[in-house]
Amino acid sequence: MSRLGTLGARLYRGEVGYDFIGKRKIWYGISILITITAIVGLAVSGLNMGIEFKGGAVFTTPKTSVSVAKAEDLATEASGHQAIVQKLGNGGLRIQITEVDTAKSDEIKSKLSTDLDVPAEKIAADLVGPSWGEQIANKAWTGLGIFMVLVVIYLAIAFEWRMAIAALVALIHDITITVGVYALVGFEVTPGTVIGLLTILGYSLYDTVVVFDSLKEGTKGITKQTRWTYSEIANRSINGTLVRSINTTVVALLPVAGLLFIGGGVLGAGMLNDISLALFVGLAAGAYSSIFIATPLVADLKERDPQMKALKKRILAKRAAAAAKGESAEDEQSDDDHPQDAAPAAAVVGQRQQPPRGHGRTSGKRR
Repeated sequence: MSRLGTLGARLYRGEVGYDFIGKRKIWYGISILITITAIVGLAVSGLNMGIEFKGGAVFTTPKTSVSVAKAEDLATEASGHQAIVQKLGNGGLRIQITEVDTAKSDEIKSKLSTDLDVPAEKIAADLVGPSWGEQIANKAWTGLGIFMVLVVIYLAIAFEWRMAIAALVALIHDITITVGVYALVGFEVTPGTVIGLLTILGYSLYDTVVVFDSLKEGTKGITKQTRWTYSEIANRSINGTLVRSINTTVVALLPVAGLLFIGGGVLGAGMLNDISLALFVGLAAGAYSSIFIATPLVADLKERDPQMKALKKRILAKRAAAAAKGESAEDEQSDDDHPQDAAPAAAVVGQRQQPPRGHGRTSGKRR
């Protein structure tokens, strides 16, 4: 078995672990700092909306020897607006200019024909009205709102309202960071970007639900025992699914990184950046939020419940009494005195922890 597989098995059994819940204030602080940076970037730089949202014209030329940089200068001079030029596979150019109406587009087409030394009839011009882009944006917001409402309803029914709130906060966290990165980097926002945003929401939700499902199973009958607090079992749930989350995220990020850095960066296929940046940032943010934000937030909300407060008080009192006697609180527990045999993971990776009675080793025989 590989080292990562061995670590995953030990994390799942609770033999080692990391105290994610105990250090949740650190993760909250990091997320708040990143979110503030994203919001500031959005407020200062704003989003570079594509032609589909702002309206404008797209000119496609036949094969030409004019370079992309030269064509950008010529198109900007001809239109009076910043132009975006991409080299096509057939040697032609795709020239995109925002905020151009029909009358202006004919004038720009004529001037481009002269400057690029290309017959005007061979330059294809496509106009996009700003009203069409506004409709796209409104439908995207409507779809996002419906998605959020359905997510909250589903999680509240399948799990509980605290988990629904935590998942919603995690989703908003992921969207804010992704949009903020777009503002800071200056990449163009296109319908592909919207598709990427909606895609990462589903992925982030999947990763969060995996942890929530483990937490739900681990906390069945939690009030009937006095061994583990809710936060300790929540920490066990995170550690038990940690390697799975890492593996899933890495496997998902590798092809997206190929699109972003090789397709968009090395090969110059700029249109790939529209969706690949949203996927790359969103997948990373989603993996982070499911571990460091959603579950710790559930534990915070749950620990405010009177039953959980009373349980924690009993557990701490029992541990204090056992410590005063020089005994371990676990020594006084019966085999059934914990929910689903859910021993919490150790607070620090590498610290061994005795498995619950009846699990792990067998006396007198080696298997």
